[in-house]
Amino acid sequence: MPGPRWPAEAIWEAVSAVLPDFSVEIVPEIDSTSSELMRRARAGRTEPVLLLAEHQTAGRGRLGRHWQTAPGAALTFSFGLPLAPEEWSGLSLVVGVAAAEALHPEVGLKWPNDLWWQDRKLAGILVETAGTAQGRERFVVVGLGLNIATPQPTDQALRAPPAGLRELEPGIDAAAALGRIAAPLLLAVQAFGAQGFAPWRERFAARDVLRDRAVRLSDGRQGVARGVDAQGALLVDTGQGPQALHSAEISVRPAGLA
Repeated sequence: MPGPRWPAEAIWEAVSAVLPDFSVEIVPEIDSTSSELMRRARAGRTEPVLLLAEHQTAGRGRLGRHWQTAPGAALTFSFGLPLAPEEWSGLSLVVGVAAAEALHPEVGLKWPNDLWWQDRKLAGILVETAGTAQGRERFVVVGLGLNIATPQPTDQALRAPPAGLRELEPGIDAAAALGRIAAPLLLAVQAFGAQGFAPWRERFAARDVLRDRAVRLSDGRQGVARGVDAQGALLVDTGQGPQALHSAEISVRPAGLA
């Protein structure tokens, strides 16, 4: 049975004018696309690249969580490029906005790095950086795992069942999803490097699934989410006025799901 027809050339054509050294690599299997790009960066290989694996054996998400799916059931890829923004805060939100807008009008965003649909996780984003030899420039690696089919939950600790893109668009496959979102993601990260998060704030607000909802923080505090500030920090009213949460180590969920 032939494999998917990945739109590598179309992605390259859409991005190469902005990133002349950009390349697209597709491999049948790897431990983790993000891990591989971080290994390359630490070895001094910092050319812009998109790396896609048809199957990951050791995929991972934020806070060290494992992320595994059956081959063909998800889209798993990472891309890396050198970047030197004035402020790094808000990058994962920009990636989320670009992905959600490219996928479907009903896809929402849960701060700081998830795509949601009907209070269920559709995709996760992982952002990592490695130093380069070029001053304050860093090599940023953005990994995205997007459920195509709806997974069966295997972790009883999950507070909400996962969602799959085929629930919104029956028949879509990983190759079609990649063709839809890859170029917008890369171009969004380039734009973030020049302009930061502020120009994306209203677009994030339009898809913010936590806004004006009761939330429970992983450190035990509770409050009401009030959107994000110009740096991408989550504003939570805990009864003593809005507090800005910057830490990527804080998990936030609607209180009804916690």
